[in-house]
Amino acid sequence: MKKTFLLTTSNKSPERHLDSIKHEIKKYIARERRKLLSEDVDFWDFDCKIGNNEQEASAIHISEINSKIMSFVTDDKESFYLEILAKPGIRTKK
Repeated sequence: MKKTFLLTTSNKSPERHLDSIKHEIKKYIARERRKLLSEDVDFWDFDCKIGNNEQEASAIHISEINSKIMSFVTDDKESFYLEILAKPGIRTKK
């Protein structure tokens, strides 16, 4: 998923629109995790980037997505860019 999300809309309240953005992101992640794994892969891992636009996007962990979105909302930004790419993950033994 490579997408620029608008935080302002005319037909929804800001809180409701923010919930729909978060739901779309969760739905995409869940869909990617349901895909079949090959035999040598243990799980689906994700490379995530977020920023004002594609050029300014910085890498983050998948668990930081909601907090970064909330920081864009509190800074009164009009939009943000989010990139989530699935990749195969292999567990390492300790």
